Amino acid sequence: MAALSKSREVAPVALAIPSALILILAGLLALETGLLGSAPSGSAVEEPPVVTVAPRDFRYRVAGEFFKNGYAVDGPVETVHMSAPLTIMKYQVTAADYARCVAEDACLPAEPEHVPVDPARMTATGVSFDDAQAYAAWLSRRTGAIWVLPTDEQLAFAAGSRFPDDALGVEDDASNPALRWLADYYRETARKASRESEPQRLGHFGESETGLSDFAGNVWEWTTTCVRRVTLDRRGKVISDASSCGIYIATGRHRAALSSFVRNPKGGGCAVGAPPDNVGFRLVKDGRWYAPLLRTLREKGLDV
Repeated sequence: MAALSKSREVAPVALAIPSALILILAGLLALETGLLGSAPSGSAVEEPPVVTVAPRDFRYRVAGEFFKNGYAVDGPVETVHMSAPLTIMKYQVTAADYARCVAEDACLPAEPEHVPVDPARMTATGVSFDDAQAYAAWLSRRTGAIWVLPTDEQLAFAAGSRFPDDALGVEDDASNPALRWLADYYRETARKASRESEPQRLGHFGESETGLSDFAGNVWEWTTTCVRRVTLDRRGKVISDASSCGIYIATGRHRAALSSFVRNPKGGGCAVGAPPDNVGFRLVKDGRWYAPLLRTLREKGLDV
């Protein structure tokens, strides 16, 4: 697909009408029962360093696998208007911080390929999507704030020019699939050749223009974006669009699709292409007044 571009605005509130009604009714109940605005539980934990990225427009290549006439094509590029600031951890979660969650039996032990020599200054690796979710819930309880995994789009917004473009690098020419195959081969070869496998201390890989540290180093980051497969007809119209939630995008030097339980990406679970060197995560702080309520409703099984 040629560099298709369209504009889209991401609003700070994106709830369907029925969900909004549930939120209002549940909010009234939460205010009466003290669910909203509860104090931190358990031992106190200091909030991690964050950066706040100001609202702006940015270019984003949509995550997913796109196929046209049976051949892989590039996903569309959108101009996204982020209308609210994003507060995100400056650094990835450290091995020492993750170990505190493990010590309180709220997280399962990590399984890193390389044991960190300085846990307080090195990223937690060998953690699955499920582990990251458990840590986010634990940190939320300990700080009283709401912490969640970012979407792939939020990471793109925060990472700025460091975010990868997964374009194949050739025009959409289905009549010559060999060109696309070669482009994909050279891209994967370059990824393997440039890899540095052992995690480094925080700050080793520098910062983006937004202040985000170590993004696109050698630790990929879990997101809540599900793997998506889109089939297009000859004119580019969507024929089918299927998502697989249980397999999520981990983003770093490139995007990778990993099953939610995978801790070591080299041991399997990567859908296509070169696997990540390591996988870790950082979290977004949700400062909306109703964020605690959303978390409670989701824990109760409501899709809001």
